[in-house]
Amino acid sequence: MKITVIDVGGTFIKYACMNESAEIISRGIVETPKSGREEFINRLVEIFESMKDAEGIAISLPGIIDADRGYCVTSGALKFNDNFAIVEALQKKCSVNISIENDARCAAIAEMTLGNLKDVNDGFVMVFGTGIGSAIIKNKKIHRGYHFSAGEISFLITNQDGSIFDEDMFGFKCSTRGLCDMYDEEKFLTRLSDFYGEEDMFPPELVDGRLFFDQVHSGDKFAIECFDRFTRLIAVQIINIQLILDPERIAIGGGISAQKIFIDKINEHLNKIYDKSKYDLPRAEVVACKFLNDANLIGALQNYLEKFS
Repeated sequence: MKITVIDVGGTFIKYACMNESAEIISRGIVETPKSGREEFINRLVEIFESMKDAEGIAISLPGIIDADRGYCVTSGALKFNDNFAIVEALQKKCSVNISIENDARCAAIAEMTLGNLKDVNDGFVMVFGTGIGSAIIKNKKIHRGYHFSAGEISFLITNQDGSIFDEDMFGFKCSTRGLCDMYDEEKFLTRLSDFYGEEDMFPPELVDGRLFFDQVHSGDKFAIECFDRFTRLIAVQIINIQLILDPERIAIGGGISAQKIFIDKINEHLNKIYDKSKYDLPRAEVVACKFLNDANLIGALQNYLEKFS
């Protein structure tokens, strides 16, 4: 059996033809339509029809998703998909079985079935990117919650005054994009105060995760200071998550998780905080996700197989 597996992102749609063993037979990538639902659905149909012998469609996409009904309550940056019965609309043009699920939950399903959480009953997954995608695994199942938003830690408020601006929310402050912005701001402010030259400042649009970690490994003091502050903020929230959910293991994904120093630094801060506590708190076990760029594809496929097996 071959399945068309589609991972919808804000900028690109990645897709693959996969079999039941999660082997990728062929793959491709196209730009994500921005004009509206009709163009979006037509693009998905084109992808499916390009795989002549595919027997079903498995989709990963951002937002708050009612997977059972095939309904997008919200869909992240793709606002035109808010309050949209996407499976119903797609089945009018593709008369096959179709499954959908939130992208971070697809990553969690991949880890739960084939990855670094397959030997635990209760787990938690955090995926770092433009925001922080996250998912709760309870008794080997994805826990979705009453409003289908369980585990949406991007919107955790980090300021004591309760302000809800983007910069005050965990998913914006502690995303990979937030880390790069923090570093760029630190360099900019220091340049103003110490009359640094232009060569010491990177334009915000050029600062990405790869450049940032190049600076960390090269010993740039501003990068190291930002990285230390950034990972401590994450460690604090992980302790909160551990206390609320008490998972057996927490897996961290996204491109940044390929940097071993990222996981190591989080664990270093966790150990420091736990060691200073006068209470005997349950310690979080934090590991990197097994799957990186293909996690959503693998999880979407596993979600499809579970739904239609």
